[in-house]
Amino acid sequence: MPGMFAFGRRWGIASDDLVFPGAFELFIRILWWIGTLLLYTLHKGRFDCPGGGVLHNYLVVLLVLLMLIILSLCAIVYVSAQGTITNPGPRRSIPALVYLRALLYIPELVWACLGAIWVSDHSRGCQPAEVGAVIAAVIASWILLVATGIGVLFVFDPLGSPRSGPVPVEQLGVRDLESSEGSQLLSTARSLAVRVWESRLRLLCCCLPQDESHRAAFSSIAQLVGGFFSDTDLVPSDIAAGLALLHQEQDKVEQCRDPDEIVPHSPSSPIGEDLEIELEKAAHCMQFAAAAYGWPMYVYSNPLTGACKLSGDCCRSRAAEYEIVGGDNLGCHFSSILLSTGLQYRDFIYVSFHNQIYEIPFFVALDHKREAVLVAIRGTLSLRDVLTDLSTECEDLPIEGVSGTCYAHKGMSQAAGYIYKKLVNDGILNQAFTIAPEYKLVITGHSLGGGTASLLAVLLRNSFPNLRCYAFSPPGGLMSKALADYSKEFVVSVVLGKDLVPRLSIPNMEDLKKRILKMVSNCSKPKYRILLQGCWYELFGGDPDDFPTEMDNREEQLSQPLLGEESLMIRRSSSYQSLASEDSPVHTAHLPLYLPGRILHITEDGPSRRSCFSQVRYRAEWSSETAFRSVLISPRMLADHMPDAVLRSLRSLTVDRPYSLCPSSLSNSHLNVI
Repeated sequence: MPGMFAFGRRWGIASDDLVFPGAFELFIRILWWIGTLLLYTLHKGRFDCPGGGVLHNYLVVLLVLLMLIILSLCAIVYVSAQGTITNPGPRRSIPALVYLRALLYIPELVWACLGAIWVSDHSRGCQPAEVGAVIAAVIASWILLVATGIGVLFVFDPLGSPRSGPVPVEQLGVRDLESSEGSQLLSTARSLAVRVWESRLRLLCCCLPQDESHRAAFSSIAQLVGGFFSDTDLVPSDIAAGLALLHQEQDKVEQCRDPDEIVPHSPSSPIGEDLEIELEKAAHCMQFAAAAYGWPMYVYSNPLTGACKLSGDCCRSRAAEYEIVGGDNLGCHFSSILLSTGLQYRDFIYVSFHNQIYEIPFFVALDHKREAVLVAIRGTLSLRDVLTDLSTECEDLPIEGVSGTCYAHKGMSQAAGYIYKKLVNDGILNQAFTIAPEYKLVITGHSLGGGTASLLAVLLRNSFPNLRCYAFSPPGGLMSKALADYSKEFVVSVVLGKDLVPRLSIPNMEDLKKRILKMVSNCSKPKYRILLQGCWYELFGGDPDDFPTEMDNREEQLSQPLLGEESLMIRRSSSYQSLASEDSPVHTAHLPLYLPGRILHITEDGPSRRSCFSQVRYRAEWSSETAFRSVLISPRMLADHMPDAVLRSLRSLTVDRPYSLCPSSLSNSHLNVI
C-alpha cells in the first residue's frame, strides 16, 4: 500500500496503519471522558471554592472536547480498518479525518495550558479531588501530545516531499515509467534515499572514526539498504504483514510435504564419513568459537554465576601476563576465555581484542586435547563488526589451484586478509608450530567469525594441506561457487534450525521481497487482521490461517504474476521479475554467493511447537546449499543463530547420539531426508 499522502508529503505509514494507534488512544480517551464525567456529576453545583466557576466551565468544555476527539478517533479506526493492503479505495477519506483530528489538537493544547494556569492560580480552597483531577487531565494531555509528536517523528519520511520523493504510479503511468524522464526521476529518488541512509549511518556510528574506510563502508551499506525496497511502494507495516503471511504459508507447505520423501544428493564427502565424529569435533570447536566473544557471552551463558566468577579476575594487575593480549584493558575478556575453554594461560600463543572495521578479534591457542593449533575468530559484537557484516559487495579472492571465478564477501574477505597477515607475516603460526610441530591447524568461528574463518582457511589451505575449519552459522552470501566447492574438502559449516544468517544473501533477500509482494497482493484480508492473527500465531501457534484467496497448489500460485503485485512496484527494477522465471535478473544482477564447505544441518526432532518446559531433541544430517536458497520465517530464526543455542544443540547430540542422529545420515551418508 502506498504511504499516506497528507500535509503535502508522503509519510512512512499507510492509511490502514491507524487502527491500532487509533484504538489505543480511543481506549485512553474513553476512560478519561468517563472519569471527567464522574467528577463533574459528583461535584455538580458544589464548586464553591474561589475558582469553582472556572473549574465548572473547564470541565464542561473538556467533556465536549473529549467527545469530539472520541468521535473522530472512532471514524479513523473504522475507516482505516476497511479495504485491503492493495485496495485503499474504501479508505480515501482518511486524510480528511487526519486533518480533523490534527485540528482538535489545537483546542486540546490551549485547554491543557488553561488547566495548568487554573491549578497554579485558582485552585486554593478547592477540594483535593477536584485539583487532582485537573492536574491528571493536564498531565494526560501533555503526555498524549508529546507521544503524538514522537510518533510523527517516527513515521516522518525524509523522501516524502513531492520535490524529492518518487512520483506515485497513478500519476506517472506505466509508459512514463519506461520513459527517460520517468527513469531520471526514479534515479534521483534512489540517490536521495542513499544519501539519507548515509546520513543515518553516520549519525548512528557517530562514535566511530570518520576515516576513508568508514566512509566507504557507509556508502556501500547505504546503497544496499536504500535501494532494496526503492522499487516498491511499501511501508514497514506492509512488510510485517507480508512476513506474517509468508510464515504461515511456509508452515502450510511444510505440513503438506511427505515426511518420508527422500531426495538423494551428494554432500561432496566420502561415503564413509562418520557423522558422529564430525559432531564431536564440532561440539569441541564450538566451545572456542563461543569463548571468542569474551565476557558478554560468558555472563549471558552463566547469568547467575558468570559475573561473580569474573569479578575476581577482572581489574587485577597482570602487567607481565598481558603482553600478548591487545584491546582488553580490564582483562575480563581473557579471563572469560580461560574459564570457558579450560585452557591454561601458557596454552595461548596470541590473543587480540583489537577491533576496527575489517579487523576483528581472534586468538591462537594450543588445544592439547585434540592436538591442534586452534585459531578462533569472534563474531559480531560491535558496530564496527556490523559494518563489516554489511559490506556485502563482492571482492576478488584468487586462490592458486582453484579453477573458476573466485570472489567473496568484501567485509569478511578483508577481515580474513587482516588475520592472515597477522598469522603469517608476524610469525604467529610459526611460533605455534615450533612449540608443537606435530599438531594440525584448526580454524573456527561463529557468524561473522565463521565466515571469516572459512575464507581464512581457503587462504591458508595451500600452506597447510591438513587444516580443518568448523564454521558455525556462517552467512549464506559468503563465497563464489568455485571457492565453495573447493572448501568442501576441509570446511564444515554447522547450521541450526531456521537460522536466518546462513540464508542471508542478496538473491535470497530479493526472493523474499518478491514473495512478500506476492503474499500481500494475494490476500483479501485487512492489514490489522493479518497482523493480529500473525501475532497470535507467532506467540501461541495453532493451525496456519487459510486466507480466502489462496489456492491449494501454493507453490504454483506463488509463481504466478499478479496485477496487485505490479501495482506495488514504483518502477520495474532489474531485480524484479516473476518467481517462476529462472532467468530472473535477480540471479544475474548480483554475483551469486554460497555457504562454505559441507553443510551439517541440525534441526529439532518432533513438532515445531512445543511447551516451554519440554525437553528438546535434535537430529543432524548432511545437507546441500540448495536447502538454504530461501529465507524461512520463524520465531526461531534469530534464536537459532545465538552461539549458546548452537553449542547446546551440539552437546545434546553428542550425549544423546543414538536417538538424535538422522537415520538416513547414519546408514546412508549420501542421502538427505526432507
